[in-house]
Amino acid sequence: MRRDPQNGMRLQRYRNPAGGIAYGQLHDDGRCERLAGDPFGPEGAAGLRPTGEEAVIAQLLAPVAPPAILCIGVNYRRHAAEFGSAIPARPVVFMKPPSAVQDPGGPIALPVALPSDSVDYEGELAVVIGRRCKNVNASEALAAVLGYSCANDVSARDWQKRPELGGGQWCRGKGFDSFCPLGPLLATPATIANPNDLQLTTRVSGELRQDASTSDMIFPVAELIAFLSGSTTLEPGTVILTGTPSGVGMGSDPPRWLRPGDTVSISIAGIGTLTNPVILEPVAVPGGSAPAD
Repeated sequence: MRRDPQNGMRLQRYRNPAGGIAYGQLHDDGRCERLAGDPFGPEGAAGLRPTGEEAVIAQLLAPVAPPAILCIGVNYRRHAAEFGSAIPARPVVFMKPPSAVQDPGGPIALPVALPSDSVDYEGELAVVIGRRCKNVNASEALAAVLGYSCANDVSARDWQKRPELGGGQWCRGKGFDSFCPLGPLLATPATIANPNDLQLTTRVSGELRQDASTSDMIFPVAELIAFLSGSTTLEPGTVILTGTPSGVGMGSDPPRWLRPGDTVSISIAGIGTLTNPVILEPVAVPGGSAPAD
């Protein structure tokens, strides 16, 4: 028996006590059933097979280990207005390295070796590509999607913008380790009626900071996939971060940056809540000790 992707699944990727990595299906009653198979095989999510066994989760992992993370800037109308930015004619694209991925519950580490005192949160809808594709039409683009998740496009705004640090280096400012939390699960397309009609909220230490609908996107999900796949192969597992709505820390007066001890929680309707604590990067410093978290 195979899973029918038309029925929809909420997939969790996890490490078991023996160190193996597997997928499970989260049921409505909170049980997670271990699945056999590979969602990135030729059958996609339909290739995952039920085992009838409860998943033994030692650690919940990001729902995918992506070969690439493609990110979109300035993709919400109210976020553009927040900073007086013009509406872009085409999607604004940058990248994060796969090493930036962080698991649900894992810490966001504020950089110490290349220090930043201006680290920001950005709650976003993440799209995971399920099959290799290139030059996809917008009308067919959603068929290439394996599922949707929550993401945090963590951003060191000083490295991203300040001229004395090489301002304009989006990939540097957004690419530090732990700057791409993903999770807590992957909702397959049958569970999401319309990815451009989802409510997204971000809370920092319980305080609501972002509250918007993905309907405010300038370029909807299908158009982003079509644009990113133009003359470019998207490999299975590629993650697309679709932009953040208004309410980021940089938009406050004065700005409200992340600090050690904060907790960031991003919730998207139909997917769940991604929560990560904030610490200082635990690297060695002169004197042989690491900074306190």
